Amino acid sequence: LLALVTTTPTDILMMASTTTMKSFVSKTSSSSALRNTKKSSSSKRVFSVRAKAGQSEMGTPFSTWVLQQEMKDNIDNEHAIVLQSISVACKQIASLVQRAGLAGMTGLAGEQNVQGEDQKKLDVISNDVFCDTLRLSGRTGVIASEEEDVPVAVEETYGGNYVCVFDPLDGSSNIDAAVSTGSIWGIYAGDSQCVPDFSSESPAEVEAKCVQNVCQPGENLVSAGYCMYSSSTILVISVGDGVFGFTLDSAVGEFIMTHERIQIPKSGKIYSFNEGNYDMWTPGLKQYMDSLKTGGKETGTKPYSARYIGSLVGDFHRTMLYGGIYGYPGDAKNPTGKLRLLYECAPMSFLAEQAGGAGSDGTGRVLKINPEKVHQRVPFFTGSVEEVAYLESFMK
Repeated sequence: LLALVTTTPTDILMMASTTTMKSFVSKTSSSSALRNTKKSSSSKRVFSVRAKAGQSEMGTPFSTWVLQQEMKDNIDNEHAIVLQSISVACKQIASLVQRAGLAGMTGLAGEQNVQGEDQKKLDVISNDVFCDTLRLSGRTGVIASEEEDVPVAVEETYGGNYVCVFDPLDGSSNIDAAVSTGSIWGIYAGDSQCVPDFSSESPAEVEAKCVQNVCQPGENLVSAGYCMYSSSTILVISVGDGVFGFTLDSAVGEFIMTHERIQIPKSGKIYSFNEGNYDMWTPGLKQYMDSLKTGGKETGTKPYSARYIGSLVGDFHRTMLYGGIYGYPGDAKNPTGKLRLLYECAPMSFLAEQAGGAGSDGTGRVLKINPEKVHQRVPFFTGSVEEVAYLESFMK
């Protein structure tokens, strides 16, 4: 029995070695499992971070949106090319506006436009940018600018079917003070009966046909928009199916959708008028303005807030987002106001109505007015539909 339990020193060494080996293997396995667990957890965290990053997708680029509108038959191919060309012009002007002070582009150009207004240097440059871009698009037949005396027919080599009217740099008097400015445009389908024949018609006949092509009521607009150059560059546009806003991402050089189907609030207690002209206004308009300071149609409630930039694009953009009313009425000095029907009032009214708002001359829709001349001016009121209706009740 004693022989059976006897253990030699060699056996003891072998047992110790075996125990140590088992312990080492066990520890090694545990460490390996722990490392694998850490790797798995790390992989899951990386995957989770990537998944979350993937959820934050970039908005629709303007170029893609234009193609989508073409696919929906809201616009045709030529119209799409015109819109893409306008977006390029806006990018160029945005860059010029940002560098104006550094590049010596502030101040007067030493000339006056057809309305007798002093032109800023950037007025002239922006007008050239718009004209050249539209002409080279090959899809515009007639272009009309606020800065030009008459509409210009595009040569047959470059000519297309669309008529584009525009104010290349609205609010340019604010440039030197770095206040927001903008470009405004409207696009009409050309009248096939008014296409100039460069080979057989005199310059006067060509000009007459250009004027006839341009002088269309706002109801005929097929698209309109504006681009605001401010703390960010924002392009707002409608092709007759809602209003969309795009913000320029300088990192990629593209306008990205940031405002989908903008809707103007039905009412809003903000008014944007130049009250410096109050004494020259009609009695009805004075009564309206006084009523806003006592709560408007809800007499005795909180008075309206005054917000006035002096740049149509800036004031209109705020009104689009927050509601209220913008107005540039006629007065004793300028009975028809100072804003142009074709280049400013009609395009902005088109956008306002597409966003559920209104555009009025004080007595009716701006889009109903048939222009009698290219640089015709009209009183202009736009914004929330209830606010515009309230103003009209004092003007009729």
